[in-house]
Amino acid sequence: MPSLAETQARLSAAILKGDAAAVAPLLVGGRDPRARLVIHQRHYEASLVTALTTKFPATVWLIGDALFTVAARAFVRRHPPAAPCIAEYAEDFPGFIAAWPGADRAPYLGAVASADWLLGQAALAVDLPPLSIQALAGIEAEMLPDLELSLQMGLRYMHADWPVDELVKLHLDGNAPERYVLDPEEVWLEIRGVRGAFSLDRLAEPAYLFRRAVKSGSTIGAAAEAALAADPAFDAGAALGLLFAVGLVTSVNLPA
Repeated sequence: MPSLAETQARLSAAILKGDAAAVAPLLVGGRDPRARLVIHQRHYEASLVTALTTKFPATVWLIGDALFTVAARAFVRRHPPAAPCIAEYAEDFPGFIAAWPGADRAPYLGAVASADWLLGQAALAVDLPPLSIQALAGIEAEMLPDLELSLQMGLRYMHADWPVDELVKLHLDGNAPERYVLDPEEVWLEIRGVRGAFSLDRLAEPAYLFRRAVKSGSTIGAAAEAALAADPAFDAGAALGLLFAVGLVTSVNLPA
């Protein structure tokens, strides 16, 4: 008699890979126990496809329900969830849909899906109490470059070769024109989400590099260097003050 863990592993293989032989000895009762397994397989696939549809609304809007469903089903079959939390599932879907047959006719498709993913992840966050610039009072000026800042949990940063923010906003507004021409354009985007809501804003490249580096755990000095490499005229002091002014800083971490 197989253990519970072995039984669960067999059932998982049967549902994910269609390997009914793995659980054939366990399929007892009823007229056709294998038919019940098929029901579980269909429910599993339908549930994950529905989850993808919810996570990538702008992508669905862009390519249509039918094509998205076909791609989503293929993704689910090739990439089953690796973690029990469904909120973490489908991070790889933007790359998958970007390589989908025919996607070369819409070279911005993967970027739109990436924006969808980041917006959904950011919107799950909860804001922490922000700090004012006074949090730096008493810290010697020469120590500032070595400080690390923690930023709001709902911040995400994205660089794209297409103005995908325009497409996302058209989707959200629900007023898409009959004909719309999208030309290549580099954009540096800051996504901020909290409690189911989000904002999507463009930044200048130096400001983007500075904020993304700070968010990633770089020191203020290292973040400033990244921005200055893009624009020698970048004002790191003003950028630092603005982080506090717009409520993005949640803690100041002194060097060890």
